[in-house]
Amino acid sequence: MLNPNQSDTCRSMSKSSSSDSETSANADLYRDTVFLPRTSFPMRGNLPKREPDWLARWAEIGLDAQIKQQAEGRPAFTLHDGPPYANGHLHIGHALNKINKDVINRAHRMSGYAVRYVPGWDCHGLPIEWKVEEEYRKAKRDKDSVPVLEFRAECRAYAAKWLAVQMEEFKRLGVQAEWANRYATMDFSSESAIVGEIGRFLLNGGLYRGLRPVMWSPVEKTALAEAEIEYHDHKSTTILVAFPIVKDPTPAQALKDVSVVIWTTTPWTIPGNRALAYGAEITYVVLRVDETREGALLEPGAKVLVAEALVENFCKEAHISAHHILYTLPGEALEGAVCAHPLRGAGYDYDVPMLPGDFVTTEAGTGLVHMAPAHGEDDFRLCKSFGVEVPETVQDDGTYAPWVPGFAGVHVFKAADPVCAALTAVMEQANTAGTAPAGLVARGELVHSYPHSWRSRAPVIYRATPQWFIRMDGESALRQKALDALDDVTFVPAQARNRLTSMIENRPDWCISRQRAWGVPIAVFVEKRTGEVLRDAEVMQRVVDIFREEGADAWYSSPASRFLGADRNVDDYEQVFDIVDVWFESGSTHSFVLGQPGLSFPADLYLEGSDQHRGWFQSSLLESVGTRGISPFKAVVTNGFVLDEHGRKMSKSLGNVIAPQEVNDELGADILRLWVMNSDTNEDLRIGKEILKQQGELYRRLRNTLRWLLGALDGFAEEEALPYDQLPELERWVLHRLTDLGGLMARAVETHEWVGVYPALHGFCTTDLSAFYFDIRKDTLYCDAPSSLTRRAARTVLDHLHRCLTTWLAPVLVFTAEEAWTARFGDAESVHMQAFPDLPAEWSNPELDERWTRLRAVRRIITTEIEGARRDGTVGSSLQAQVELTLSEAEAGEFAGVNWSELAIVSHVDVLIVPQSGSVYGESEQGGILHGAPVVRPAEGEKCARCWKVLPETGTRAGAPGLCLRCADVVAEREQQIMTAAQEGA
Repeated sequence: MLNPNQSDTCRSMSKSSSSDSETSANADLYRDTVFLPRTSFPMRGNLPKREPDWLARWAEIGLDAQIKQQAEGRPAFTLHDGPPYANGHLHIGHALNKINKDVINRAHRMSGYAVRYVPGWDCHGLPIEWKVEEEYRKAKRDKDSVPVLEFRAECRAYAAKWLAVQMEEFKRLGVQAEWANRYATMDFSSESAIVGEIGRFLLNGGLYRGLRPVMWSPVEKTALAEAEIEYHDHKSTTILVAFPIVKDPTPAQALKDVSVVIWTTTPWTIPGNRALAYGAEITYVVLRVDETREGALLEPGAKVLVAEALVENFCKEAHISAHHILYTLPGEALEGAVCAHPLRGAGYDYDVPMLPGDFVTTEAGTGLVHMAPAHGEDDFRLCKSFGVEVPETVQDDGTYAPWVPGFAGVHVFKAADPVCAALTAVMEQANTAGTAPAGLVARGELVHSYPHSWRSRAPVIYRATPQWFIRMDGESALRQKALDALDDVTFVPAQARNRLTSMIENRPDWCISRQRAWGVPIAVFVEKRTGEVLRDAEVMQRVVDIFREEGADAWYSSPASRFLGADRNVDDYEQVFDIVDVWFESGSTHSFVLGQPGLSFPADLYLEGSDQHRGWFQSSLLESVGTRGISPFKAVVTNGFVLDEHGRKMSKSLGNVIAPQEVNDELGADILRLWVMNSDTNEDLRIGKEILKQQGELYRRLRNTLRWLLGALDGFAEEEALPYDQLPELERWVLHRLTDLGGLMARAVETHEWVGVYPALHGFCTTDLSAFYFDIRKDTLYCDAPSSLTRRAARTVLDHLHRCLTTWLAPVLVFTAEEAWTARFGDAESVHMQAFPDLPAEWSNPELDERWTRLRAVRRIITTEIEGARRDGTVGSSLQAQVELTLSEAEAGEFAGVNWSELAIVSHVDVLIVPQSGSVYGESEQGGILHGAPVVRPAEGEKCARCWKVLPETGTRAGAPGLCLRCADVVAEREQQIMTAAQEGA
């Protein structure tokens, strides 16, 4: 018989091409009596053309409105959409994310939940502003000369344009959402809610202004969040610098005429140095230089302090060929030591205290670290704790300030040469004077991972500036509250919990201010006399109300008195114009999206990429816990990044970018959706032309399964169906397998763990159905009489299979499932209005499954022998064979009632029983012959022209030439029906 993935036309052609002329003539005679599949569901999907037609159809019938109406009264399921940036066409990561969400939403809806999915967009901040500035740069236009309201209007228009483009691209992917009810952070209502959230932190004491080093982009002239940073290899100049000790606390004056040597990869921070750090538990040595090699800057006789564990590395770097140790001392002995800045005498005439730092190690350098408190978090904390000043040496654009001696106006990324030149000059003078060395000891280069702005791709620096922060610790205890809130959150995959937890445990206070123009301003006032932020609920409420009506532009267009009110003097207050971090904005979306009718708070689920542990997941958690005391989500699902099929990051330069728009146009969105759900989304995913080609093959098999079901169900009516207790064992086994898959679907809906679900569904279609059940039952479906109970039973199961498979595939193959549903039931109702079938508990029969696992193992042994017989020419097709099957007494009893010829698709099977044998076949799923392999030989008899079985009875019925008795009865019954119909018509 034919594989169900072959066309039925081929079957008819095969019959008519028989070498036996009499059989061929009879085949033509009985061709119309075979119940071949018929369906309007085409073999080819032609998805790029048909999918837009389905979208238009759904819009025409108002499917979204029907779905919303159907949901009334159901329990709610809320997946809150993390907003993508509205600044360009969708990329493959967007497609992965939205398809994943759409599948989960659709599956919950078909499981009986009310699902309102409100899509959103992030429209503020640097990504949008940078794009507008790019246009300015192309036009040679100075952004700073453009009035702020005009610039903001251009940013708004740019974001609105791309929001509309992305919305249509998401729709083309088959994503169902409340598109007319979308949210955007630049909506007036959103801006009002965001500033209201800032106000909550202001009034509860969580918001403060302070000085602390933050990641700073000199190119974009703004502070950056950790989530806006990416790391690339960068070549840095490394230097060893000597700081002369001017105060020796050791009793034996072991540090007299000694210099402390530090190593740094940031020479530009030397002008900002204000201290040195040592490790209290580290052992140090005073090393005297005896001999040097070419290139050395230290002279013989110089004495320096370095960690004992790093002496060898130090000597190599400093070109020292011979030395000896004068003293060994513990780190704690350095307490109270003071050094001079290496540029003392050139405007840096201050003392440099040595301070204990628990972050100092002996992994690299010298075991001594120079502290520039304005340019490092450890530096800042240590110096502040000892009362050391934090100087401002670097300006917004990355150049040294005018008051920095010797380097004013120099850009920090071009400062290595002038800093080294100045330090070299100092060292030469020190050597001449014969005192403790000062200045440059050695210079080198290092390629290392360095932070860059993800927008400009330019390297960033740490820079201490006045910024607005949200406290993580102290009275608010935000850190601990956030960690406690995570105890009740489900993570998929489970290990993602550790990632988010560790990030919250180690993060500093949240810097929420940015020095830009496009966004929601941190709309607060600072009292000039005290420097204290104004915490006035009435002022804050006025800001919120005005923003709701006019948007955040009102902060720039209105006088301060409008917000402060008549009882305050505007001259007493500074109006703050920093804008809030976009991560604070997106982290606030729960406040103006969730809680609407049908949208629960907390959300049932947040789903984003793994990078959002340091981004949206974290900012949403901190924002919600800080203002409401609870997590905004009950569960978090994380997916990996998309790489090319070789595991490389996608880039235009490599030519390996796969755009979702191109996949839609070439293959169809259903192929892209299938790729998502066939992938392990918990890990990084791969995609490429070959991978998409493979998905196309998987799709073809699923489509052909649906097509064969539809064809075999042609004319099926409910009265044809049989109850469960009248079904043959094979049909009951198929229904049991449906309960397995139904349970798999239900667990995925409940747990959000979808990895492996659709590969299992595909495996069922190809292995259990096409290669097994359909193959066996084609003879019954094509050749039995319509009244046959076996045929009715098979069609009963096919009905269940079609309903289950079409609805289970609907969340993924949204267009194909609709086509397969309407091909059978018409377009009066969409498959997307259906529920997942509620399968009866009696269908579940694990014992039956075990029995059929053993039966299939024996069948594989039989079919293997048949294939061998075909290869050696003993038989042609399997129906030309008869088999002698050996069974033990126990196996014969276990398999009693099995129709082996039907199961093996041969014309006849003789069962031989081996007495007193425990088993002939092994117990493994693969089976195994212990003794007595099946014997295959040509079947005895003639080939039936209708069913192709070779039987002795063929042609024995008078008036039915070339037919077996079964087929003769079916043809006679059909002729009688035709005659009766004609008489009734007459």
